Amino acid sequence: MHTLQPKHIKLKSDEVKQLFEKYNISAAQIPKIKLTDPALPEGCQMGDVVKIERSFRDATRIYFRVVV
Repeated sequence: MHTLQPKHIKLKSDEVKQLFEKYNISAAQIPKIKLTDPALPEGCQMGDVVKIERSFRDATRIYFRVVV
């Protein structure tokens, strides 16, 4: 992984459930990321949710993507 590449973390099923309940959303409402994206961690499958942590100035911003 390159030092400038944001950290990609595959969420566990219970974490995904908490995320959906917290924001009252479904997987269809989350932006997509392709399974062939080289930044994805090993072992990702279609339908998995990935948490992306990007450093921006002094803060870390968190984004979520569903693997398609």
